[in-house]
Amino acid sequence: MTKNTKPTSQPKRTVSSVSLASLMLPGLAALAGLAPAIASAENQPEKTTVAVKYSNYADGQDGWDRVNVSAPALYIQAPIASDWSIEASAVVDTVTGASPRWHSQSSVDSGASKMSDERTAGDVKITRYFARSAWSASLATSSEHDYQSDAIGVDTRWSTEDNNRTWAVGYGLSTDRIGRHLDPLTKQKRTQEFMVGVTQVLTPGDIVQFNLTRSDGQGYYDDPYKTMDKRPDQRSAWIGLTRWNHYVEPADAALRTSYRYYSDTFGVQSHTLGMEWAQPMGSWTLTPGLRYYSQSAASFYMDPILNAQGQYDLDATANRAADNWGSIQSTDQRLAAFGALTWSLKAAYAVSVNTSVDVKYENYSQKAALHFGGAGSPGLDDFHATFWQVGLTYRF
Repeated sequence: MTKNTKPTSQPKRTVSSVSLASLMLPGLAALAGLAPAIASAENQPEKTTVAVKYSNYADGQDGWDRVNVSAPALYIQAPIASDWSIEASAVVDTVTGASPRWHSQSSVDSGASKMSDERTAGDVKITRYFARSAWSASLATSSEHDYQSDAIGVDTRWSTEDNNRTWAVGYGLSTDRIGRHLDPLTKQKRTQEFMVGVTQVLTPGDIVQFNLTRSDGQGYYDDPYKTMDKRPDQRSAWIGLTRWNHYVEPADAALRTSYRYYSDTFGVQSHTLGMEWAQPMGSWTLTPGLRYYSQSAASFYMDPILNAQGQYDLDATANRAADNWGSIQSTDQRLAAFGALTWSLKAAYAVSVNTSVDVKYENYSQKAALHFGGAGSPGLDDFHATFWQVGLTYRF
């Protein structure tokens, strides 16, 4: 962001960014994570944008480190012909570490083995622009040694004559294969998503957005690396997302807030509240952020058995799971009831009008005690993660 550029909720700039909402459909997640904050909804981009990012993720629990992920990534957006553009991204994730097999107990306690894997993923999206609308189609693929995912997506968005309201509709389809190629035990999963959304300019300094997504999936949802983990073979969800951007004129800054509600047929319900403050300071822009997340447990999540001292009793828990062999059950901590807080800070520096560099840091803390409305699932160790990313963006 250049020195004299305001952070954003001016109508002309913010309305044009609604195309990012469509990127959350299957096949477009990589683009959503790499695309610049400003993207064109109904107008062809005037310049080619190239962004190079490198990120690192690390998580763990008390006394031991769990997973470490390093990911270099590349994003390109370019105008082609007179009314077309192309977007593409590629990322390579290198994963090392170990994950818990029972609830949140360590690999030593649960017998989980160390892992090392590499994932390659890529997206490409073509957009055709008209006077007040744009139509897009996308393809995506993600591959690792025991998981393959392929997806397609289509979306359209159109604006009213005064440019104060933009509508968006999207569809995505993904097919996943769990297991190694030609493995007779390979499992399949298929997911469809439908999204509708609207973005409305309220005042010269306020803009709101609402998206509603329906997701329907069927196939294999079990975790093949967790013993006695059996889940329903269908999962449907409703996701509602509301955003409000407000330009704070006295500070020449932007306040960005969001709320996301999620509910699925597994019984999981979650709430996510987010807030960011984008503050220009000369050629710099500092963006601190705070996010709160809380979810209920899945209906088939199995709480651990604790001994008289309140400690995790692995033998008793495993015996109970064995007694229910073949029934729908899971000890996966991701299906438990918990809450989490994330704080972040991003610093971006405009080297020139067309070149910027940025660095971002996030710190994530997850605890059962942070669950909204009361204590979360028992027997869960506190979980923490850090994420940092450095990037270079160039336009020409």
